[in-house]
Amino acid sequence: MKDSFVTAINTQRITKEWMDQITVNLSNVYTPGYREIKSTFKNFLDGAALEDLRVNTGQGKSRPGTSDENVFLEGKGFFVTKTPDNKILYTRLGEFTFNKEGVYKTKEGYNVQGYILNDKGEIQAGVPSYADPKMTKAEDNLAMVPTTDIKLWIDPGNGKYLGKYEEFKIEGDGVLYGKANEGKIKVPLYKLAVMNFHNPAAMTQARPGYFLENDESGKPVVGRGEIRSGLIEMANTNMKANITFFQEAKMKMEMSNKIIKTNMQLLEEALRLLQ
Repeated sequence: MKDSFVTAINTQRITKEWMDQITVNLSNVYTPGYREIKSTFKNFLDGAALEDLRVNTGQGKSRPGTSDENVFLEGKGFFVTKTPDNKILYTRLGEFTFNKEGVYKTKEGYNVQGYILNDKGEIQAGVPSYADPKMTKAEDNLAMVPTTDIKLWIDPGNGKYLGKYEEFKIEGDGVLYGKANEGKIKVPLYKLAVMNFHNPAAMTQARPGYFLENDESGKPVVGRGEIRSGLIEMANTNMKANITFFQEAKMKMEMSNKIIKTNMQLLEEALRLLQ
């Protein structure tokens, strides 16, 4: 026979976890690049359990960034970043800037990843031996090509990027161009790496806005979309839905508390009668 007291305790515990996750979503409604974590409540015979958490992969709205170095991905995929301990993290938050050493970094200090291009805009990387032999170009096997840090050091002698370019621009295809001679010279330098997954909703959240691949998400594949400079993506949290979920969770918590209180009163009465 199902014990109502045990059921209430289990429901109380899992409801608290659910409310905590909803609170995180609501507190990050205005956090740039935040991905909503979706969870549902599932009942079991002896209580309740929270189903696997899933990342909301929907598009967030754009807003002006703080610099033209910021980027917004309109489409499916994630920017690729590398932590100081060489861990690859994926993010939608393109609030990137070049530091004093000319390295393109996230606000957290991770290195933004990309590919070096030649003057024709082709990726300068060999094709891996395990790649599809029918695809002979690096672009054809992009998900298998190692990425690199994006660097635009400034020559102290002339104040130009890489000693050659007066300015740079990131265009819709994710290519970073160096420009000189008042824009008459335009040379492709890097291409920002954008990756997607067969099941991106199952990715593991390493920290708010940053994700790791796992067995369920699958290996990275090439992402698709337009990259727009000077903008960043806001959170994709559905505030109305999360408020509704929180109200539902609050009701479950109140019901669980009442059941626990009633059972405690019955136990106290039983003990009193035994005296």
